[in-house]
Amino acid sequence: MTEMLDIYDDNLVHVGVKEREAVHRDGDWHRVFHCWVIGRDAQGQPRIVVQRRAAEKDTFPNRFDVSAAGHYHAGESIRDGVREVEEELGIPVSFEQLIPVGLKIHTARYSSKIDREFSDVFFYVTDCTLSRFDYQREEVAGLVAFAIDEGIALMAGERDSLQAEAAGLGADVVTLRAGDFVPRPDQYVLKVLLTAKHCLNGEKYLVV
Repeated sequence: MTEMLDIYDDNLVHVGVKEREAVHRDGDWHRVFHCWVIGRDAQGQPRIVVQRRAAEKDTFPNRFDVSAAGHYHAGESIRDGVREVEEELGIPVSFEQLIPVGLKIHTARYSSKIDREFSDVFFYVTDCTLSRFDYQREEVAGLVAFAIDEGIALMAGERDSLQAEAAGLGADVVTLRAGDFVPRPDQYVLKVLLTAKHCLNGEKYLVV
């Protein structure tokens, strides 16, 4: 079945509907949903859960990325994006449980693919262990969880690697380096980690 996406102009005004493949071929602006799963570990330390993209992905296979993400289908609202959390991570979440943290504007070119996205970014706070996630094997190769403070140091270039708890990656603990993540030009992951730390400390009015 052909996936249809809403497309927009530079001012986020809806201008039509188009097949997903054509949207990425022509570089049309479209909207996507990002949800970062954050919480605290058994010792009460702030942590974040990220997914490893499946090997079959057409862009950045086997790289680490947003906990759960996806395109809105044509006609869907922002509220409908929450389905991505259940589909990819296998945990039921309502839109009301999400914490909105801004709109990210992303542009990139991957070979013949031109990606122009308006990303609605959310946090979902949970302390459940990785074993509770029934992630979607077709889309997600595995999950890792690591300390937010260590992630900040890694993305800021203050350390070379960190140890992360893992599920589905052949070991209970894996080593992560900054180059293992999907590359982004605007330090997006670092911004997310800093904002997540503020969120878990009870601060409000957060923007990545």
